[in-house]
Amino acid sequence: MPIATRAFAATAADKPLTPYSFERRDPVPDDVLIDIKFSGICHSDLHMARSETGPAPYPLVPGHEIAGVVKAVGSNVVRFKEGDRVGVGCMVDSCRECSSCQEGLEQYCVPGFTGTYGAKDTKGGTAETITQGGYSDHITVDQHFVLSIPDSLPLDAAAPLLCAGVTTYSPLKTWGVGPGSKVAVIGLGGLGHMAVKLAAAMGAEVTVLSTSDRKKADAERMGAKHFLINSDKAAMKAAAESFDLIINTVSATHEISSQVQLLARDGTMVMLGLTTEGLPVYAVPLLWRRRRIAGSLIGGIAETQEMLNFCAEHGIACEIEIIAPDQINEAYERMLKSDVRYRFVIDMEKLAA
Repeated sequence: MPIATRAFAATAADKPLTPYSFERRDPVPDDVLIDIKFSGICHSDLHMARSETGPAPYPLVPGHEIAGVVKAVGSNVVRFKEGDRVGVGCMVDSCRECSSCQEGLEQYCVPGFTGTYGAKDTKGGTAETITQGGYSDHITVDQHFVLSIPDSLPLDAAAPLLCAGVTTYSPLKTWGVGPGSKVAVIGLGGLGHMAVKLAAAMGAEVTVLSTSDRKKADAERMGAKHFLINSDKAAMKAAAESFDLIINTVSATHEISSQVQLLARDGTMVMLGLTTEGLPVYAVPLLWRRRRIAGSLIGGIAETQEMLNFCAEHGIACEIEIIAPDQINEAYERMLKSDVRYRFVIDMEKLAA
């Protein structure tokens, strides 16, 4: 039988999220039914809820940083059992046949992966059904897209790892960060603070770039060796051609030409922030040092599990502020002001009956 589910949903771009009830599918043979304990708030949740990246299918339940406990499993499921600590990230399905999926890079699925919310439901739904996310008390997910959360990671602090963690882990691994690497992180927010922790744990020398020094102590506590203020022209000039990799986490329109100059020869700036406007890029600084500007999107399922295991091994978790579901709209406004250190996480067990 369908499973009655309580949630908070966006109903229009200009309206606050409100309580919402709907039905999840009962687990089919390959499904895992999860009691959601915690759901992180990602900046892309706000973008989607407010139709800033295109028209959203309302009502929309955001949330793709999900941590919980298995409630039931389908008959084909052998990796998970009732009571297991599990997580769900940004994907709940993909074609599984294209070259990317075959390589374990489901995030680059050629036809497009099925997002945890706001996507056409490819399992157990009609043509009109869309996926609904983690701002809810239950979710039913194909076992392939369910992650094991190691016992040493607190469930609440592990939830944002399913997006913020793997989004920063993947480019650090892809560009071969390790001992001797020099990495800069632009922006010390939800993504940026994870990039600092992960890069430092991999052995890199980490510098944080920011607009002020108000988070300098936090950056150093997380593993950064240096702190650079963008407006300090002398310091920026001294840091020119220093970095093998720059992780740019800013989710707003901003100037990057001066930051490109910080890259060493063959260095790469990886864009992670979901900006909605173009950023000017000049050819000469790229040509003269064979620099690159690239992008990276979350991580595949195997890489996400690798990231969770790495975090457990190194004692890494997101720094969070727990909120109740009825504080989501306030959290969105605070997030726009960068008034969070460093990720909001919703305690879904406080969802009112």
